Amino acid sequence: MALPPTPPDGDGTDVYAHDRPGMLSPVVKGMPARVYVPDTKSGDVIVLDQRTFKRVDRFKVGRVPQHVVPSWDLRTLWVNDNDSNDLVPIDPRTGRHGRPVPVDDPYNLYFTPDGRHAVVMAERKERIDFRDAHTMRLVTSVNVPCQGPNHADFSAAGDFFLTACEFSGDVLKIDTAGRRVAASINLSNRAMPQDVKLSPDGRTFYIADMASNGVWTVDARTFRKTGFLPTGKGAHGLYVSRDSRVLYVSNRGEGTISVVSFATGRVDRTWRLPGGGSPDMGGVSADGRVLWLSGRYDGVVYAISTADGRLIRKIRVGTGPHGLCVYPQPGRYSLGHTGVLR
Repeated sequence: MALPPTPPDGDGTDVYAHDRPGMLSPVVKGMPARVYVPDTKSGDVIVLDQRTFKRVDRFKVGRVPQHVVPSWDLRTLWVNDNDSNDLVPIDPRTGRHGRPVPVDDPYNLYFTPDGRHAVVMAERKERIDFRDAHTMRLVTSVNVPCQGPNHADFSAAGDFFLTACEFSGDVLKIDTAGRRVAASINLSNRAMPQDVKLSPDGRTFYIADMASNGVWTVDARTFRKTGFLPTGKGAHGLYVSRDSRVLYVSNRGEGTISVVSFATGRVDRTWRLPGGGSPDMGGVSADGRVLWLSGRYDGVVYAISTADGRLIRKIRVGTGPHGLCVYPQPGRYSLGHTGVLR
């Protein structure tokens, strides 16, 4: 069942080498290109056609759906119903949604690289739950020494992952096999860390900080802070381009997207949404040409050209769009969130 992680930790190999345009797994080939938008206010999922930009479906799930997450085996999309404590499965081939599976406080959802365990970020409970990736049966819970664990990413070897704690400004290093907190660091007294993303070479973790208005860098080997890059007000979501050259940073508080070069570690350019906005969570299309982001406080979804930052389309959806999922995406397996594939 399990696939090995892509490269050994920090050997210089691109961890996103299987995420190039056209490198779709046989599992997802032929699936319709859709965008699945959870609406935290209405409890609905709105489904958009990537080609026509039109809504093709809308259905009720539970209370406060936060993110739509691809399963490790790429066959299922899980809607994280935070307040009704369940996960709702969607078949991305047919669009049908199934019966809710009880899961406590599923703010966000990840999967271990071997495909054995689902990792639930139980944000309110200050806990990380490891569950069977197929049945969602609880295996073990890890109480964390921080407040608001919610976003994460794995090392290149998959032996540990970093978790951001939004309400205490901490970042935790979690031993994957041992299912324990191995270390922690505090970013700053005022930090509100959000999304986490590993660099293509596996050497650096990038951590968006909504309060400090930029991105922290942490050495993947030593687990030490190595720098801070100002990007924009309310830095929130992090997305790697399909060629692994740049990192897109959504600055939710000012309606911009910063394009960070992995080669230089600097902001190459900044794209401004016409009239402003609240770009939040999303993903990159399978061909790499469109960055899709939810407009968290504007009731819209943005489709943005990755060639020049031009706003292709602004699509009206529900009043509280959050962690939308662009699907299908290239890659062999999913590590979770709105589409972290390797």
